[in-house]
Parts: sequence; structure tokens; C-alpha cells
Amino acid sequence: MSILRQLDTPVFKAEGIPKIDPQTFRLKVWGLMEGERDFSLQDLKQMPFTRLDARLTSVSGWSVRAKWDGVLWKDFMKNIHLMPQAKYVTFTSVGGYDTGIPLHELNERVMLVWAVEGEPLERQYGGPLRLLVPHLWGYKSCKWLNDIEFHQEERGGFWEDRGYTRSGTIEPGMTLDINTRTERPIKGGGEVTEF
Repeated sequence: MSILRQLDTPVFKAEGIPKIDPQTFRLKVWGLMEGERDFSLQDLKQMPFTRLDARLTSVSGWSVRAKWDGVLWKDFMKNIHLMPQAKYVTFTSVGGYDTGIPLHELNERVMLVWAVEGEPLERQYGGPLRLLVPHLWGYKSCKWLNDIEFHQEERGGFWEDRGYTRSGTIEPGMTLDINTRTERPIKGGGEVTEF
């Protein structure tokens, strides 16, 4: 059982929780790049491993700190050869949830996650593979990730098309720290590092 489940971290989903067989799972990567790629979970686990201590902060008013296991975006991208006109990325889940992020926003702490503190990422939290973008609201950290498309133009996304900001910038305010069950202030404007 992962720390997320132990802490009873809220489960937010715009779709049902899909059943995905980790053995047959494939991550499709395509768009403005040299050749379409297809990665199994095992392929991803052959890439440089990182354990990242970071918070996932939800626009709905909570934040959880954990040690996330996976491959950093920058290491994953060593397998991808982009065309110069690629400026944006759309991340899509198995069920069709999508969100877009400009390439320049995907910094050195963004990662593809398959475990938390050594425990496999449970289905309700996005397993077998999710995106983690610590410096943006949680709706940018696409769960059940199975499709990455590189493109030139800015697009919306599931929540963005329903009024959420396209940037996903974390804003100042109060949030419930799931780890301590206390309300804490956040500065906003980037990754929550105050606590």
C-alpha cells in the first residue's frame, strides 16, 4: 500500500478508474518528432531511475508530499527526437482525459511516475503510469497516462475547456496538507516548498 493510500489522499477523476494490465500497457508518443514511439512499462523502467521528493497540489484545496518513483521527463526525452516546430505537449489518459503544457514548462522536476516510495502506484492514483508536474496544479499531472503528443499550437484540455487556467499556475491561498491534516498557506506561483 502506497503512502498516498495510507494517508487517504483524495481521489479526483474526470473519468472512471480504468483497469490497465501493466504487462500489456503501452505509452504512445507521437506528433512533431522523428517516428512514432511505443514504450512498455518495462521499457520505461530501463531508463534512469529517480526518486523525487515533491508535493502534488490540487486546485480543489489539498496538497500531499511523497517520494515519487519513476523517470524524469528530461531523461525520458533523451529517447525522443523532436522537430524544431514542436512547442506544446498534450498528455492523454486511457479514458480520454487530456491536458496541454508548453514544452518550456516541463522542467527538471517533472517526471513519469509508476511507484511511490517503492510501492506500485495504485489504480486510483493513476497507476500504472502518471505524470507528475509539481510546479503546476494537479490537473496537469495526467493520471493513467498512455498518450503523449507533441505539436506546434496551444490547445485546451479537459479542465481547461471547462474554465480552469491553461497555464495551471499554482495560486496563493490555503490548502489542506494531507500529510499533517492541517490547513497551510501557500505562496503560489510555483512548486509548493514551504512545508
